[in-house]
Amino acid sequence: MQKIHVYFMPGLAASSLIFERIELPEDTFEMHLLDWEMPIPNETLKEYAKRMASLVTHENAVLVGVSFGGVLVQEMAQFLKLRKVIIISSVKCNVEVPLRMKFAKSTKAYKLVPTGLMKNVEVLSKFSFGTAIQQRLKLYEKYLSMREKVYLDWAIEQMIMWERTEIDTKVVHIHGDMDEVFPIKNIQNCITIKGGTHIMILSKFKWLNENLPKIILE
Repeated sequence: MQKIHVYFMPGLAASSLIFERIELPEDTFEMHLLDWEMPIPNETLKEYAKRMASLVTHENAVLVGVSFGGVLVQEMAQFLKLRKVIIISSVKCNVEVPLRMKFAKSTKAYKLVPTGLMKNVEVLSKFSFGTAIQQRLKLYEKYLSMREKVYLDWAIEQMIMWERTEIDTKVVHIHGDMDEVFPIKNIQNCITIKGGTHIMILSKFKWLNENLPKIILE
């Protein structure tokens, strides 16, 4: 039996280490971990997605993206022949983003985010994971490795300014009911994980390991 190739894309500023607890049965699946590349000056999200899509070297692969990585894999899908796109703790279109992000878009307030300070992991962790995480800062020092100002300025702008208004109904969306970055009240048609926060790729890995194989094969 030919293995199903599953490519994983981490969230904003995170490295592929966030997937270290994810295990898929090796007789059926082969996991491939993607990491953020530095954006080229003035590169659009679409251009970046095309560049990242070239790293997916198998036909009929599955893309799994977390948070902003979920936005990216939806854009990558335009350039690939895929079996499935799965997003976790993310959004399917700009209608699902919270009010504060819509406000940041209309006022350009995102340009005021002090990304230069984000080499300080405490600032970055609040931004990427919400606030209820101070006791876990050591953990995030490990996972939040992409702290370059050029990347962060670009990534925050792409997330805030994402233009997609139509939901792709084929995208499978897994979302926690306690997600503080993308509140569930704004999310349509998702598989809801009880007690799942924005970092449930780490905290709900047992549920994901149990259910991702079924979701992929459905």
